[in-house]
Amino acid sequence: MAQFSVNAERRDPYKNFKFRVRWDGRIVAGVSKVSALRRTTEVVQYRSGADPSITMRAPGQTQFEPITLERGLTHDTEFERWANKIWTRDHDVSLRDFRKDIVIEVLNEAGQVVLSYLVYRAWPSSYTACSDLDADANEVAVETLILEHEGWQRDDDVKEPQEPSFDSE
Repeated sequence: MAQFSVNAERRDPYKNFKFRVRWDGRIVAGVSKVSALRRTTEVVQYRSGADPSITMRAPGQTQFEPITLERGLTHDTEFERWANKIWTRDHDVSLRDFRKDIVIEVLNEAGQVVLSYLVYRAWPSSYTACSDLDADANEVAVETLILEHEGWQRDDDVKEPQEPSFDSE
């Protein structure tokens, strides 16, 4: 069976450097890194009282690890505005809208969406306004947002696109 049903000539898996993040119906500017989407299901061990020599295993609770977003520091305040819904000096949690569903889209080299992940009820548990500043370094200042969430799943509505052909005729 071909790994790529629409693009039978494609041999390489998708790269990890073309992606975008969406929330509130729009693309979030400048996100340069997204941590892995990881879930872990606890293993519950049990045994039958009649057979003490065999331990059986069953799936238990599933936990989803937080997602970390990073981007270069700019004047865009999207990360900070969301983090401020959790806490600011002026008020406490904004219970009405501090959770968001977000979408993480993976793009192919031609910029087409090839995979999409839906992340449910995310909220910022940590916000770093500016990375370490160092006069001896040669790096971009980075802001970071760590998101807790209630799970993610692949968006099955996103199908493998027909990739453009650049054959000369």
